[in-house]
Amino acid sequence: MVLPTAAQAAPGSTPHDGPVIVAHRGASAYAPENTLEAVDKADRLGFDWVENDVQRTKDGALVVLHDTTLARTTDAEQVFPDRAPWNVRDFTAAEIAKLDAGSWKGTAFTGARIPTLHQYLKRVERNHQKLLMEIKSPELYPGIEDQILRQLGRDGWLNRGHVKKRLVIQSFDAASVRTVHERRPDITTGFLGTPAVAELPAYAKFADQINPSNTTIGTDYVAAVHAFKGPHGKPLQVYTWTVNDAAAAQRVAGFGVDGIITNNPDVVRGALAD
Repeated sequence: MVLPTAAQAAPGSTPHDGPVIVAHRGASAYAPENTLEAVDKADRLGFDWVENDVQRTKDGALVVLHDTTLARTTDAEQVFPDRAPWNVRDFTAAEIAKLDAGSWKGTAFTGARIPTLHQYLKRVERNHQKLLMEIKSPELYPGIEDQILRQLGRDGWLNRGHVKKRLVIQSFDAASVRTVHERRPDITTGFLGTPAVAELPAYAKFADQINPSNTTIGTDYVAAVHAFKGPHGKPLQVYTWTVNDAAAAQRVAGFGVDGIITNNPDVVRGALAD
């Protein structure tokens, strides 16, 4: 039996025969993470759900990047040698747009850029994909939740169709998740982490998903999460990360998780189809 990919499941529903597969930072095993190239690679592999990270530049633009510094995945050290430690928030959008965000992954990706959130949303929309968006380190960017919601609205991502079936917003910061829920209670939200079971009732007031590292969970924990209902009156879901090999995929699927976040979505799909 072939299990469904994320294309066949809405964020508020659980497939009966397998977890949703989410391409982590796009298909980041095969293309530079969080770039449009990674989104397109996930699309070519047949995966609708992609995950990304959002931060803010010095001059207030929203960009898609995981690390809070530019050092690991761009040539910022070469282009701006005197700007250590190359924090995202210390660079303008125009400066960031100059950086090569692909060469580190391979010469085939030379010239790939860090996308703005607007550019990223346009590409996800063009590909008819769905988005699991992480608000990255919101403590560094006061008010970023409202800014992200405004951008989502401008790009058409807060209409009923997108909110109901194509968008989840998550963060490691519980206050940030709570803020999104308070601003837009209709949006599906997720908390990144593994709260103690005793703490789950508090999280269930503002989060629809509890999204832990795969190394921190087992069958009992997943069942405990499922026993609580989230703010939309449905059982809390568990999307676990980052699962990149077949054995781990089969292990967490056996725990009963609702979603698997992976750099290698094709590997996970193959493992769960066996």
